[in-house]
Amino acid sequence: MTMASRFNTRILFAFLHDLAAAGLAWLMAYWLRFNLGIPSEFLPSALSTLAWVVPLQALAFWRFGLYRGIWRFASLPDLRRILFAVGVAALLIPLALFMFQIKATVPRSVLVLDPILLLLMMGGSRLIYRAWKEHRFGALATEREPVIILGAGGAAASLVRELAQSREWRVVGLLDDMPTKQGRDLYGVPVLGKLDSLARQAEKLNIQHAVIAMPSAAHSVRRHAAQICADAGVNALTVPAFDDLARGKVTVSALRKIELDDLLGRDPVQLDDAGLHQLIHNQVVLVSGAGGSIGSELCRQIAHFQPKLLILFEMSEFALYKIEQEFAASFPEINILCAIGDVKHATVIDSLLSQHQPSVIFHAAAYKHVPLMEQSNAWQAMRNNVLGTYTLAHAAQRHGVAKFVLISTDKAVNPTNVMGASKRLAEMVCQSLHAAPTDAPRTRFVAVRFGNVLGSSGSVIPKFQEQIALGGPITVTHPDITRYFMSIPEACQLVLQAGLMGDGGEIFVLDMGEPVKIADLARDMIRLSGFSENDIKIVYSGLRPGEKLYEELLADDEHTLTTPHPKLRIAQARTVEEAWLAQALAWLMQEHIVSEAEVKQMLKHWVPEYTTQP
Repeated sequence: MTMASRFNTRILFAFLHDLAAAGLAWLMAYWLRFNLGIPSEFLPSALSTLAWVVPLQALAFWRFGLYRGIWRFASLPDLRRILFAVGVAALLIPLALFMFQIKATVPRSVLVLDPILLLLMMGGSRLIYRAWKEHRFGALATEREPVIILGAGGAAASLVRELAQSREWRVVGLLDDMPTKQGRDLYGVPVLGKLDSLARQAEKLNIQHAVIAMPSAAHSVRRHAAQICADAGVNALTVPAFDDLARGKVTVSALRKIELDDLLGRDPVQLDDAGLHQLIHNQVVLVSGAGGSIGSELCRQIAHFQPKLLILFEMSEFALYKIEQEFAASFPEINILCAIGDVKHATVIDSLLSQHQPSVIFHAAAYKHVPLMEQSNAWQAMRNNVLGTYTLAHAAQRHGVAKFVLISTDKAVNPTNVMGASKRLAEMVCQSLHAAPTDAPRTRFVAVRFGNVLGSSGSVIPKFQEQIALGGPITVTHPDITRYFMSIPEACQLVLQAGLMGDGGEIFVLDMGEPVKIADLARDMIRLSGFSENDIKIVYSGLRPGEKLYEELLADDEHTLTTPHPKLRIAQARTVEEAWLAQALAWLMQEHIVSEAEVKQMLKHWVPEYTTQP
């Protein structure tokens, strides 16, 4: 049987049910009128008038749309329609009996009792059916997992309603810090007390799971709730993100485990959608490093503004293939060009820019892993991060690209490693090109600095996840080491916003929030994985080459200026002398491989704030 035929069958059954209720209510009205027994002289009238009463009521039922709703979700609007339909029918019946001069004796009390009985029958049967469907496993209620909900707002209310139909969960209570909600009921589920009473309630009610149902609350509030769950020894679940709920992507009952983003995440970024639409819509946009963590997310964000052409420029064939397959599935309407190439290869870059004339370039391609770049790969880090930036940026200038956005890093501030110093040099390249006179239309060069992003390739998060999966231990370099963190989507949203706001020559600094101790991060991940530090040990391995205990977002001789966006500031970096660029490029274009010692020596010359660790 098809879905349509099942739907039509259900409408027919509902209609027949209401016809039967109409007939039964009419006869019961006589029965009640005569003290639970219809006299023989009134029985013919009661039966003969059914031929008029039931069709009139059926017409009213249909005209008032009683069969557009679904009984399983019967609610107040359905009851209101039944009330109107029964009321109109109650007026039509005596009018029809009078107009057509029906010779039947109908007591006035029957005309009053009939609509009351009919309303009770029709409304009651629908509510009983809904209650049965929602609690159809009521006999097995004890087999469903008891769960308590943290929060008693709109999301919690929706969750209580939806989980009433769940085969897996049984809501036994809610917790909320608002005094006016405590002691009240939400759809029959009591608000038992404050959030910090979870441990006591969990023990009392034998609860192993709690749901944090506060999708619109600040992250600090959700993190506090997650900590309460951990302290109580309860597994924490959460509802989907508020944005996903608002867009209708998921329902509130699509519960998931608490993830690291929920603990370290921040409040949503407010974007200038109109401005970004003007910057990107129907324009050609190029993203270098398009297969990487940042580059691929930039591509996803850019796709929402529907560029004329999105050029995915990537050196790794596999990474490019992955992002191409993702776009084919998720953004089939976006016109993309997958270009394999090296940002140091000037001929490839020139050909690409000449043929497609992009108006905006986001340069995310870089070697970023500090220990790997620190030793035997120092020269390659310099060439890729500095010479590659120059090659792409200079080509952008020659081909009249309107805006060039460099993805930089907090490690470029007072760098103690080759990777950070190379990224500072990349910033200086963009500063120098922006300041240099040119006959071509001026390209506006903008750099954006930010710290670590959650889940990026090569970050500590995937490494910790692998170590936990293997049973530990988790290796942390130092108990006091701290880093700034933000989610990849947030970082990319702010990169787009900075790219829009930049007039050229600025180094934007993202508001990274408070730094996080890596050891605390490891503990959070152990707890979220369902283990304790007794199960998964944390061991300290010592700082790696080029690694600092903490990162900075501003160098000592820099200061910042505010911007209209609360999460973006502008670093006023020291000016760059014009002569240094030609000298640095000549050195970088050497054919032979330069030793690590020479690279570090030259870095001290080009980047005075660079220092090597003892």
